[in-house]
Amino acid sequence: MTDSALSHLDLEKLLQELLERVRELLTADTATVLLYNQSSAELVATAAAGFEEEVRQGVRIPLGTGFAGQVAAQRKPVRIDHVDSSTVVNPLLWEKGLHALLGVPMVAAGELVGVVHVGTYAQRDFTDHDVQLLQLVADRIALATQAQVSRTERATAAALQRSLLPTRLPRLDGLEFAARYVPGADLRVGGDWYDVFPLPGGWWGIVMGDVVGHGLPAAVVMGRLRSALRAYALLQVDDPADVLDKLNRKASHFEPGAMATVLYAVVEPSFERIRVSLAGHPPPVLAAPGHPTRLLEMPADPPIGVRFDSMRHTTEIDVPPDAVVCFYTDGLVERREWTLDTGLEKLKAAVDARPAEIVSAAVMSALTQAHPPEDDTAVLIMRRTSSTE
Repeated sequence: MTDSALSHLDLEKLLQELLERVRELLTADTATVLLYNQSSAELVATAAAGFEEEVRQGVRIPLGTGFAGQVAAQRKPVRIDHVDSSTVVNPLLWEKGLHALLGVPMVAAGELVGVVHVGTYAQRDFTDHDVQLLQLVADRIALATQAQVSRTERATAAALQRSLLPTRLPRLDGLEFAARYVPGADLRVGGDWYDVFPLPGGWWGIVMGDVVGHGLPAAVVMGRLRSALRAYALLQVDDPADVLDKLNRKASHFEPGAMATVLYAVVEPSFERIRVSLAGHPPPVLAAPGHPTRLLEMPADPPIGVRFDSMRHTTEIDVPPDAVVCFYTDGLVERREWTLDTGLEKLKAAVDARPAEIVSAAVMSALTQAHPPEDDTAVLIMRRTSSTE
């Protein structure tokens, strides 16, 4: 069971190999792994040796119900010497002809991972030594499963986020854009995103958002919010506050518990003004030729996912020729080493009226060089180019 060669197997092959070995070790007829699905509070049959029907039929056991459910809920070994409807909820177990079962919990870092159980067709009293051996297997499976799931979730979240971020920013006659996205210090992918898209009538939509949390759950919520916001933007082209109001109602109804800060702005067809609405998101920075760089003052309504029955606000901002607007997520300016005001001052010092790509590089250098961001960071620079460029 502690064979180091097993560590090179992927999760599916590792589970299968360990279950075959545990059958031999304990002289059992069947061995099954059920992994815990936290979202549904159910155990899901994932791998089996000698009892593949459980996996093929997708057996699911509610936490606390029946034999495996009790093992998971109590996080203690359970032994039964009589298998029928009074002791287990899965009819396959008694229809198969099993008479004795031993199950132990799989726990890693204090978190329930699942249950592993073995069974025999003959009458048998499982000993304390049998319990110790099976628990050893369960601990090994729990650690391997947790590590594999973590790697898979990180890779999936990263792929999902890459697929949803713009692959190429538009370059228009009169507007140019540049953007950066960088994971946090621990390289965990989160729910930060930015978006730029055309709207009917020559308008353009700009989004900067940050879903609370990290990993695959945050990335999934981010994808849903992004798609919903785009759809609502087509319904109300010139009023970003109305779009965020619709997004908030959708998120509150279909994504209970999820929360995100979102900035949504629309650029007028003339490119002379932008209309901005904030849902708990930090305001943009404006750098115009001949004027000090400033943090735009505008009301910040509550984040998406928080009930808000009042009217959201839209602020109209003039964008002179050659001016630069910097949109960002809070990961850019928040550090343990300084206050939020210090981070915002550093950002203002880095933003000036230069080409968008140069400004984005300057912002990332100024804010990340001394102290790398702990949270993931997204930056989007918009510049209104002069007619001579």
